Amino acid sequence: MSKLLPEVSKQIRSEDVREVIEKNFVSIIPVWAPLQLAWVNNVYRTFHDYEKFMIIMHLLMQTFEAYSKNFVKLDYDEYFDQNEVEIKSINVMEISKSLNIPKETARRKINELEEMGAIKRINKKIIIDRNTWPNIKPQETIKRMTRFLSTFSKICVSEGLIQKPLSSESLTKTCKEYFSYIWQLYYQMQMPMLLGFKKVFGDLESFHVSGIVIINHALNSKKNDNSEMSKEFYVEKYFFADQIDDTGINAMSISDITGIPRATVIRKLNKLIKENFLKIDSKKHYFSTGVYQEEILDVQKNTFNNLSKLTARVYNLSLMKDN
Repeated sequence: MSKLLPEVSKQIRSEDVREVIEKNFVSIIPVWAPLQLAWVNNVYRTFHDYEKFMIIMHLLMQTFEAYSKNFVKLDYDEYFDQNEVEIKSINVMEISKSLNIPKETARRKINELEEMGAIKRINKKIIIDRNTWPNIKPQETIKRMTRFLSTFSKICVSEGLIQKPLSSESLTKTCKEYFSYIWQLYYQMQMPMLLGFKKVFGDLESFHVSGIVIINHALNSKKNDNSEMSKEFYVEKYFFADQIDDTGINAMSISDITGIPRATVIRKLNKLIKENFLKIDSKKHYFSTGVYQEEILDVQKNTFNNLSKLTARVYNLSLMKDN
């Protein structure tokens, strides 16, 4: 029996996905924003250091790219069942430039990753050790991502982009089957996001702390308002409004959510107030000022562009598998 070829003409374009995201921004952002913050929380908690995680990400992205160029596809179990994964030689200058960190800082972080056993040198090979897997294995991230993609697929059906919604179970199966390929796309979405916000806020601790304040305000404010509104009005009212109400958050809560020590949180909050990112009320609750709205939305726009590419690829793979 001959195999049916995929109907290439019916593939979903990332540009069309991007249009759906833009059109349904008000419905999507309350689901998307907590998912992203949960991932950033995990980034910090993995090594209690953003740059160390980003170095591992950078090295794995190079490995995924090498697999892709040579038509190698590893599924989730194949990838994480390995005792070790070989990576390209470590180039300190390249890591420093790619991650926008000083050369000596990059060298120190790499040495610390070697000392803790995350990176090992065996003869001429450089590997990421299997003992690192519990820290970077994205089991919960895949669950959150596929739940989001499943929810978003229902919106795509209503917009006529696809014929029927995709279940989180089928999407999880696709992500795990094509893991090395899809996770390369996932990291290609998240790395520019981290680097973009680092540029805006000066450091990732400040971004992380400020992000919790902004999202907390947005989600708590929206609970009491189900009115329809444009994207522009929604963003202005719930993310960057210059107002103080009962939806602020204190330093202890930010520390609990992020895993960042309270002393560090307070130091970053003071920095963010001084630089006019945030303001504080008499109850010591923190709020966004909205002053840097344009810069923050520029990073978000780029992230949504990359999310559109990831979404289109995952949907196309799922639909072709079903066919």
